[in-house]
Amino acid sequence: MSLRLLLDPSRGCIPWLGRLAVSAVLTLGFVSCDKKGGTPVWDTPGGEAPTIGEIVPEPPPEPVQPAPIPALAPAASAAPADPSTSGLRFIAYNVENWLTMDRYVDRQQLINSPKPTDQKEAVIRLLVDAAPDVIGLCEIGEASDLAEIQEMLKAAGLNLPHSHYIGGSDPVRHLGLLSRFPITSTGKPAESDFRLQGRTFSINRGILDATIEAHGKPYRLLGVHLKSKRSIEEADQEELRVNEARLLRRHVDELLKEDPQARLIVYGDFNDTRPTRTFKTITGSYNDPGYLTALPLKDSRGHAWTHHWAPHDIYSRIDFITVSRALRPEVDFRNSHIIDSQDWNKASDHRALLTIFY
Repeated sequence: MSLRLLLDPSRGCIPWLGRLAVSAVLTLGFVSCDKKGGTPVWDTPGGEAPTIGEIVPEPPPEPVQPAPIPALAPAASAAPADPSTSGLRFIAYNVENWLTMDRYVDRQQLINSPKPTDQKEAVIRLLVDAAPDVIGLCEIGEASDLAEIQEMLKAAGLNLPHSHYIGGSDPVRHLGLLSRFPITSTGKPAESDFRLQGRTFSINRGILDATIEAHGKPYRLLGVHLKSKRSIEEADQEELRVNEARLLRRHVDELLKEDPQARLIVYGDFNDTRPTRTFKTITGSYNDPGYLTALPLKDSRGHAWTHHWAPHDIYSRIDFITVSRALRPEVDFRNSHIIDSQDWNKASDHRALLTIFY
């Protein structure tokens, strides 16, 4: 019987009378009509692993001389400028209660206790690995707590000798700034109080305002930690946060009125997400010259959340770094990111944001 007859499609892929002959042919290199070539599915993006018992073909051999892949950009523009010699590496970070307070640790209540040592060390490791030039910190206790962070960083190899520390009406939690570069000036908003429902309130943690100069370039940093989502009896927590955001926005507008080309970094724990009045109040209108761009930072997995609220098991983006129009062209969008080190949740319930400026 001829081979053409054995493989006649009208008689089936392999008629039973020709099995013996075809098997000999297959050993000589012919491919059966059911065989699939190409890379195994689990090696391709989005592919799935084979089911148990499935016969998976071996991948084809690598080509001897693969064709070169064209570069996405010329080599001269592919590598960003080195911030250590021309720009700035900035981190915004809520370090979760680096202060003395009553707290639960390992299901035990501790009275008047500092942040546990292993949590402090996790914060320091994360920051040293990221090698920032400037760090804007939330949830610092006393000035001595900020000094402790500074000392621990120095002992671990990251020397940030310049600092600034401020607060608001909250006597417990404050804002801090650590910098490799000298702080050339500090400022205060013209307004720190607001009226709500017939009562006067002050911004909870204040507005940190400090200017540094790095490699001949000025950067003015404005840091905030707005009212939390926890309810209080005195007023609606959301309205308090929106009014704090208005005070920040007024301060931004005053600075940009004095200098439309001001290089502003406005950052912190907004305690609200993008669609909210709080967020939109801070950033302003897109068509306005004073608009602040919220940097679209993500982690190594492409996720954008910055905070885990454990009691409610909610992941959300409430920490932001925003920049003025004058500074936006200097942002290294490709390498700026949310830090997702392995023990981030031991350090804090927030994740740190790193922005690199050319």
